[in-house]
Amino acid sequence: MSTKSPVVLPGATLGVLGSGQLGRMFTIAARRLGYRVHIFSPDTDTPAGQVGDLEFTAPYEDLDKVREFARGVDVVTFEFENVPSATSRACAEIVPVRPDGSVLHITQQRLREKSFLQSNGFPVTPFRRIQTLVDLEEAVRDLGLPAVLKTASFGYDGKGQRMLREIHQVPSAFAGLAGAEGIYEAFVDFEKEVSVVAARSASGAFEAFPVFENVHSNHILDITFAPADIGEKLAAEAVQLARGILDALQVVGLLTVELFVTRDGRLLVNELAPRTHNSGHLTLDACTTCQFEQQVRAVCGLPLGSTALTRPAAMANLLGDVWTPGTPDWASSLSDPSVKLHLYGKAEARPGRKMGHLNATAATAAEAVRQVRDARSRLASVPRSRPERTEGRSNRS
Repeated sequence: MSTKSPVVLPGATLGVLGSGQLGRMFTIAARRLGYRVHIFSPDTDTPAGQVGDLEFTAPYEDLDKVREFARGVDVVTFEFENVPSATSRACAEIVPVRPDGSVLHITQQRLREKSFLQSNGFPVTPFRRIQTLVDLEEAVRDLGLPAVLKTASFGYDGKGQRMLREIHQVPSAFAGLAGAEGIYEAFVDFEKEVSVVAARSASGAFEAFPVFENVHSNHILDITFAPADIGEKLAAEAVQLARGILDALQVVGLLTVELFVTRDGRLLVNELAPRTHNSGHLTLDACTTCQFEQQVRAVCGLPLGSTALTRPAAMANLLGDVWTPGTPDWASSLSDPSVKLHLYGKAEARPGRKMGHLNATAATAAEAVRQVRDARSRLASVPRSRPERTEGRSNRS
């Protein structure tokens, strides 16, 4: 393990495992602070690689190449949690990895994550491990229906999930796991979903962004706004939950806590993401310090920045579906001067693929939501004349 100083000052080189839009926005923030950034990715011309100083292309499983990459940087972080644990460990032989690989190991697998939360006293929905059809049948008897069956690994944006409502669905749902380990979660009658993006430094300093409220469509985040429409007491409880989780994991960096707000006013932890988050994109235009600069500060050992919300704000995701009727009418969308456009440099606009987002600030969160919805609706007014391509290519959706 490296004995380098825990403080990595501007002018140093940061390494990022992963090359999607989160890595892109992290890189932009890091370069603004005076750092160089090297990207490790199996692909080329990626969203992060387009703006980094060096795009290091090799499979994550090529540990010799991973070590070569690590020798060229001063600290490593990651922009998505499905980086193999062996990759993180190979980097850690040479330089600090923040958050630590143990955080990655826990959060990249739902059973490990839920078990960690439960064993540390954090509120989660009841769950069961599923390896056989008998396990699933017993879980249905114990936890009832409806419920959700998920693959334990490699799932996001609703991938690898199936809602079970009737007993006759059990055999086909188990077959859908295709031999993978599963997790069966009791149904949560929730009123809304919120998230807390928070940072923790090596010294234990903690800063959380305002609680975000999230609206999903087809299991993919559609709209986020802040402040969330919850009471001050519940918002403070959400932040305290996040602080407890970051402390328990000894996070150095950023971690996002996704939460359900139940209809009787309780909070349940849904998922953790050891990185910046889609719901935090509005911080780019609405907070004193955006989530990406905060990640840079945390992993480099700099003082954490203010997370104050300067005005109520909202974010609307732009999926590849926006390109279906024709070339998006960017000028019309930006006719509202308070709307900001962020595109990710991805080559192919596929339905369901995150291509960018719109942010807006306003006097109220409700008004900001209206602005980003209206701006997005104005995008679909130009008929397509030929297949649309944007610049770049990504290995992530």
